[in-house]
Amino acid sequence: MNTQNAEFIRSAAKISDCPRDRLPQIAFAGRSNVGKSSVINRILNRKNLARVGSAPGKTTHINYFLIDKKVYLVDLPGYGYAKVSKQERARWGKLIEQWFADTSLMTLGVLIVDLRHKPTADDCVMAQWFKNAGCPFVVVANKHDKIKKSEWAPNLARIRETLELDEDTPVISFSAEKGLGKEELLQVIFDHVTGGEAEAH
Repeated sequence: MNTQNAEFIRSAAKISDCPRDRLPQIAFAGRSNVGKSSVINRILNRKNLARVGSAPGKTTHINYFLIDKKVYLVDLPGYGYAKVSKQERARWGKLIEQWFADTSLMTLGVLIVDLRHKPTADDCVMAQWFKNAGCPFVVVANKHDKIKKSEWAPNLARIRETLELDEDTPVISFSAEKGLGKEELLQVIFDHVTGGEAEAH
């Protein structure tokens, strides 16, 4: 699968806008300021395919990117950002809720959290939504480059414990800035799309 062959397909404002062509859909979720767009851009080797806003909370719709005509990366609206109106937050929440309720959509989940901090209550809610969806999911602990080496292992353990993850759920230490963790995350995605037949490149 060629991750360089990536194109923006559509921005879904309502659940009926979401593609239903049976291709795998890998959903990326995370707090508004956790660097979700930067993670997507890093694994696709693109600078600005997913919009990186100067202010958090720029993704207000469900954005679909088609990779090599084989799989969708789905950028879900960021959550937990205080400077957005209550009505807007409620609209985002309803949209994500409907998306998770439609079991024909997501096939793999990617929850992005901040390695520096204990996961928030919103992160825990999102992790529970992924668990309830019955699909495999992986947790990406971004901002690895922002903390000391001595904090890596305990912080990863704290994330696993706080989100109540079972042993089968990978937690990948990641740096969108440096590229650390990119190959590991790509391997999870390749294995998901190919059933483990191909290696990531």
